[in-house]
Amino acid sequence: MIIPIDNCPDVDTDDLSSEERHIIQKLLCWKLIVNSVDHFREKTALSLATGWNNSGPVSASKGLTLVIEQMERELLMRLQEEKGQKDA
Repeated sequence: MIIPIDNCPDVDTDDLSSEERHIIQKLLCWKLIVNSVDHFREKTALSLATGWNNSGPVSASKGLTLVIEQMERELLMRLQEEKGQKDA
């Protein structure tokens, strides 16, 4: 899967470890349901610490870091849009 990154080259998940791809799967879900960037960061930290199927800590590669940062930007946009809809 190719993940588009703002102002950077896209990230190909084939270049990431299986553990990193699993973390991305978890975070894609969390990005849709958390109500703050801080909560998303907590889930990110927990996912990195827990690893894949409780396999242990995962060090984020540059590619995974770019994906996480992109997800945070997208989450922030979602939260701002939802706030705007509530204010309207």
